[in-house]
Amino acid sequence: MKIVELSFQVDASDTKYSGSSGRHVFSFSRKEVPLKSENIRYTGIIYDIALDSMAGTYIDLPGHISETDDGFDLASFPAARLYRLDARAIHLDRVEGGVGAGELSAACKTSLPGAKALVINAYGKNHIKEHESRKVFLTNDAVKWVIDSGIKLLVSDIYESHALHGVFYDLFSAGIATVCNPVNLHLVGDSCTLSIFTLPLKGITQSPCRVIAEINERGNL
Repeated sequence: MKIVELSFQVDASDTKYSGSSGRHVFSFSRKEVPLKSENIRYTGIIYDIALDSMAGTYIDLPGHISETDDGFDLASFPAARLYRLDARAIHLDRVEGGVGAGELSAACKTSLPGAKALVINAYGKNHIKEHESRKVFLTNDAVKWVIDSGIKLLVSDIYESHALHGVFYDLFSAGIATVCNPVNLHLVGDSCTLSIFTLPLKGITQSPCRVIAEINERGNL
């Protein structure tokens, strides 16, 4: 069994831009705390951390949209819905335009019934940072196809369009949580076992996360 990292490193030098002004998605200050006793003396390191909820790879629960809030936050969301999920993967190689249900269905090499999660790898081997956000997107019929598949977690490098046609609203309304800005999706083959790691933060419905895939040597379960 091979472990593949599907989340990318969050660096304090990364900047997210809002209009013409930049803001850091992650910053921290470091404190040194001297500790000593009759037996030993050393210096502990602690941190004050400021973190944007969309820093790096992150998870959205349905409560990320007020109108689709199902009452779960990261503290109450069932751990079983994040840990060692049987997942199927769809691999494409797109640079622009809408991805429809027919394209997803044709590229799906394994049976979806019974799967708990779905991976959509629209950018092939390319890193998500190499693409303009929302230039490739899921069409309405593709979203319906995902919902009808019965999965409850979607890990994808594409979602909404520039037109804001309601991808997240429809997914959340169906009780599907989403993971955004994943990487290395091309490495998971047609199926894998997915685990999403977050802090159990009360009142929080969107947060950076770590995504791990378990695959065998051929990339399939």
